[in-house]
Amino acid sequence: MRRLIAIMLTIFTLGLLITGCPPAGTKIGNLAPDFQLQYLDGNTVSLSDLRGSPVIINFWATWCGPCRSEMPFIQEIYNEWQDRGLVILAINLRETSSLVSQFIQDNNLSFPVLLDANGNVALEYNVTGIPTTFFIDKDGIIQESKIGPFSSKEDIEDSLSKITGD
Repeated sequence: MRRLIAIMLTIFTLGLLITGCPPAGTKIGNLAPDFQLQYLDGNTVSLSDLRGSPVIINFWATWCGPCRSEMPFIQEIYNEWQDRGLVILAINLRETSSLVSQFIQDNNLSFPVLLDANGNVALEYNVTGIPTTFFIDKDGIIQESKIGPFSSKEDIEDSLSKITGD
């Protein structure tokens, strides 16, 4: 049995070396865990469908004061970068679509919002506080993460440069 396990580990390691594919996880340099969630309009997206584009994932909730304070900065980034290929996914945690839709409308926000109704994606990403943001490059690799709110648009742009090359 030990020999079989050793052989399997060797094959797995060689496969990673040959393909150059990093392990999935939530640390810098890991392949971002794939997920499938619904937008507010009911359409579904998978993170893997977005390969080829840099992605910002932001975990938030309407009741979270720091989350609310950074929303205008995220909107500014969305307005400036959406035509340049950047994808923003604001993942709301455990709130109803009607509550989230009302919040988005009341605050004149237009970036894409996904619903993590049961919190499973947040658990997979080891989210321990919100807001939490991940910057994922076009190859699906996590280049940066941040727990806590952004204090300005420039604060987001500093991290954005790691996934866009700008």
